Amino acid sequence: MLKKRDFTDCYPLYEIMTHPDVFPFVRQKVDSYEEYLFVTKQTMEAEEKGELISRTITDEWGTPIGTISLFDIENQAGFLGTWLGKPYHGKGYNSMAKEAFFNEVFFELGIETVFMRIRKQNLRSIKAAEKLPYALKANESRKYLYEQLNMQGDIYDLYEIPKDLYNLHVLRQDEDDTQHLLEA
Repeated sequence: MLKKRDFTDCYPLYEIMTHPDVFPFVRQKVDSYEEYLFVTKQTMEAEEKGELISRTITDEWGTPIGTISLFDIENQAGFLGTWLGKPYHGKGYNSMAKEAFFNEVFFELGIETVFMRIRKQNLRSIKAAEKLPYALKANESRKYLYEQLNMQGDIYDLYEIPKDLYNLHVLRQDEDDTQHLLEA
Protein backbone atom coordinates (compact mmCIF):
# COMPACT_ATOMS: atom_id res chain seq x y z
CA MET A 1 0.00 0.00 0.00
CA LEU A 2 2.84 2.45 0.84
CA LYS A 3 6.49 2.38 -0.10
CA LYS A 4 9.40 4.78 0.04
CA ARG A 5 9.73 7.07 -2.96
CA ASP A 6 11.70 5.53 -5.83
CA PHE A 7 12.70 6.70 -9.29
CA THR A 8 11.14 3.61 -10.88
CA ASP A 9 7.71 4.95 -9.89
CA CYS A 10 8.20 8.36 -11.49
CA TYR A 11 6.89 7.64 -14.98
CA PRO A 12 3.54 6.09 -13.96
CA LEU A 13 3.06 8.76 -11.27
CA TYR A 14 3.80 11.60 -13.68
CA GLU A 15 1.33 10.16 -16.21
CA ILE A 16 -1.58 10.10 -13.73
CA MET A 17 -0.60 13.32 -11.96
CA THR A 18 -1.12 15.42 -15.10
CA HIS A 19 -4.85 14.67 -15.36
CA PRO A 20 -6.84 17.95 -15.15
CA ASP A 21 -8.87 16.64 -12.17
CA VAL A 22 -5.66 15.90 -10.24
CA PHE A 23 -3.00 18.41 -11.29
CA PRO A 24 -4.56 21.56 -9.73
CA PHE A 25 -4.41 19.91 -6.30
CA VAL A 26 -0.84 18.55 -6.48
CA ARG A 27 1.57 20.48 -4.28
CA GLN A 28 4.71 19.87 -6.34
CA LYS A 29 3.59 20.96 -9.81
CA VAL A 30 5.90 20.20 -12.73
CA ASP A 31 5.76 20.79 -16.48
CA SER A 32 7.71 17.77 -17.71
CA TYR A 33 8.72 14.24 -16.80
CA GLU A 34 12.33 15.36 -16.39
CA GLU A 35 11.22 18.03 -13.92
CA TYR A 36 9.24 15.39 -12.01
CA LEU A 37 12.40 13.26 -11.75
CA PHE A 38 14.25 16.27 -10.35
CA VAL A 39 11.50 17.08 -7.83
CA THR A 40 11.43 13.42 -6.75
CA LYS A 41 15.20 13.51 -6.20
CA GLN A 42 14.79 16.67 -4.08
CA THR A 43 11.99 14.98 -2.11
CA MET A 44 14.14 11.93 -1.38
CA GLU A 45 17.05 14.15 -0.26
CA ALA A 46 14.75 16.26 1.95
CA GLU A 47 13.48 13.09 3.62
CA GLU A 48 17.05 12.02 4.38
CA LYS A 49 17.51 15.40 6.12
CA GLY A 50 14.29 14.95 8.16
CA GLU A 51 12.49 17.84 6.44
CA LEU A 52 9.61 15.74 5.13
CA ILE A 53 8.25 12.21 4.90
CA SER A 54 6.98 10.99 1.53
CA ARG A 55 5.59 7.67 0.32
CA THR A 56 4.26 6.29 -2.93
CA ILE A 57 0.73 4.89 -2.68
CA THR A 58 0.28 1.60 -4.53
CA ASP A 59 -2.72 -0.55 -5.37
CA GLU A 60 -3.06 -4.25 -4.51
CA TRP A 61 -0.68 -5.20 -7.34
CA GLY A 62 2.05 -2.71 -6.43
CA THR A 63 1.17 -0.23 -9.18
CA PRO A 64 1.96 3.39 -8.18
CA ILE A 65 -1.33 5.32 -7.93
CA GLY A 66 -0.41 8.49 -6.00
CA THR A 67 1.70 9.96 -3.23
CA ILE A 68 1.25 10.92 0.40
CA SER A 69 3.68 13.23 2.17
CA LEU A 70 4.18 15.21 5.34
CA PHE A 71 5.73 18.58 4.43
CA ASP A 72 7.19 21.42 6.48
CA ILE A 73 7.97 19.26 9.50
CA GLU A 74 8.64 21.40 12.55
CA ASN A 75 8.16 20.68 16.27
CA GLN A 76 6.90 17.14 15.55
CA ALA A 77 4.15 18.48 13.27
CA GLY A 78 3.74 18.85 9.53
CA PHE A 79 1.31 19.39 6.68
CA LEU A 80 -0.21 16.46 4.82
CA GLY A 81 -0.18 16.44 1.05
CA THR A 82 -1.78 13.58 -0.82
CA TRP A 83 -3.05 12.90 -4.30
CA LEU A 84 -4.36 9.91 -6.23
CA GLY A 85 -4.63 9.40 -9.97
CA LYS A 86 -8.13 9.94 -11.38
CA PRO A 87 -8.78 6.21 -12.10
CA TYR A 88 -8.33 5.51 -8.37
CA HIS A 89 -10.73 8.12 -6.98
CA GLY A 90 -13.64 6.82 -4.94
CA LYS A 91 -12.26 3.30 -4.45
CA GLY A 92 -11.12 3.56 -0.82
CA TYR A 93 -7.41 3.97 -1.53
CA ASN A 94 -7.24 7.42 0.06
CA SER A 95 -8.45 6.30 3.49
CA MET A 96 -6.31 3.13 3.42
CA ALA A 97 -3.22 5.17 2.50
CA LYS A 98 -3.91 7.74 5.22
CA GLU A 99 -4.31 5.07 7.91
CA ALA A 100 -1.07 3.33 6.88
CA PHE A 101 0.75 6.68 6.72
CA PHE A 102 -0.60 7.88 10.07
CA ASN A 103 0.40 4.59 11.71
CA GLU A 104 3.95 5.11 10.43
CA VAL A 105 4.36 8.80 11.23
CA PHE A 106 2.67 8.70 14.64
CA PHE A 107 3.85 5.35 15.99
CA GLU A 108 7.24 4.90 14.29
CA LEU A 109 8.54 8.37 13.40
CA GLY A 110 7.53 10.47 16.42
CA ILE A 111 5.14 12.93 14.77
CA GLU A 112 2.58 14.42 17.20
CA THR A 113 0.32 16.46 14.88
CA VAL A 114 -0.64 16.30 11.22
CA PHE A 115 -2.25 19.35 9.66
CA MET A 116 -4.27 19.35 6.48
CA ARG A 117 -4.54 22.57 4.50
CA ILE A 118 -7.36 22.07 2.01
CA ARG A 119 -8.46 24.52 -0.65
CA LYS A 120 -12.05 25.53 0.03
CA GLN A 121 -12.84 24.80 -3.64
CA ASN A 122 -11.56 21.21 -3.29
CA LEU A 123 -14.86 19.72 -2.19
CA ARG A 124 -13.67 16.13 -2.72
CA SER A 125 -10.83 16.57 -0.19
CA ILE A 126 -12.97 18.49 2.31
CA LYS A 127 -15.57 15.73 2.21
CA ALA A 128 -12.85 13.10 2.72
CA ALA A 129 -11.33 15.04 5.66
CA GLU A 130 -14.69 15.42 7.35
CA LYS A 131 -15.28 11.66 7.16
CA LEU A 132 -12.17 11.01 9.25
CA PRO A 133 -13.30 10.47 12.87
CA TYR A 134 -9.92 11.68 14.16
CA ALA A 135 -9.69 14.94 12.17
CA LEU A 136 -10.72 18.24 13.72
CA LYS A 137 -11.55 21.38 11.76
CA ALA A 138 -9.02 23.84 13.20
CA ASN A 139 -9.94 27.19 11.61
CA GLU A 140 -10.83 28.54 15.07
CA SER A 141 -8.71 26.42 17.44
CA ARG A 142 -5.51 27.16 15.44
CA LYS A 143 -6.55 30.67 14.38
CA TYR A 144 -2.99 32.01 14.06
CA LEU A 145 -2.00 29.18 11.70
CA TYR A 146 -5.29 29.49 9.80
CA GLU A 147 -4.68 33.21 9.27
CA GLN A 148 -1.10 32.55 8.14
CA LEU A 149 -2.35 30.09 5.52
CA ASN A 150 -4.93 32.59 4.28
CA MET A 151 -2.82 35.76 4.09
CA GLN A 152 -3.58 35.98 0.34
CA GLY A 153 -7.33 35.58 0.83
CA ASP A 154 -9.84 33.06 2.15
CA ILE A 155 -8.37 30.07 0.29
CA TYR A 156 -7.91 27.20 2.77
CA ASP A 157 -9.67 25.34 5.54
CA LEU A 158 -7.38 23.93 8.21
CA TYR A 159 -7.78 20.47 9.76
CA GLU A 160 -5.75 18.94 12.55
CA ILE A 161 -5.09 15.30 13.38
CA PRO A 162 -3.55 14.97 16.85
CA LYS A 163 -1.70 11.74 17.61
CA ASP A 164 -3.82 11.18 20.76
CA LEU A 165 -7.10 11.34 18.86
CA TYR A 166 -5.77 9.06 16.10
CA ASN A 167 -4.51 6.61 18.73
CA LEU A 168 -7.96 6.58 20.37
CA HIS A 169 -9.47 5.78 16.96
CA VAL A 170 -7.04 2.86 16.49
CA LEU A 171 -7.78 1.51 19.98
CA ARG A 172 -11.54 1.68 19.34
CA GLN A 173 -11.10 -0.15 16.03
CA ASP A 174 -9.09 -2.88 17.76
CA GLU A 175 -11.79 -3.13 20.45
CA ASP A 176 -14.53 -3.40 17.79
CA ASP A 177 -12.55 -6.10 15.94
CA THR A 178 -12.10 -8.06 19.16
CA GLN A 179 -15.83 -7.74 19.97
CA HIS A 180 -16.78 -9.05 16.52
CA LEU A 181 -14.47 -12.04 16.96
CA LEU A 182 -15.99 -12.84 20.36
CA GLU A 183 -19.49 -12.72 18.87
CA ALA A 184 -18.61 -15.10 16.05
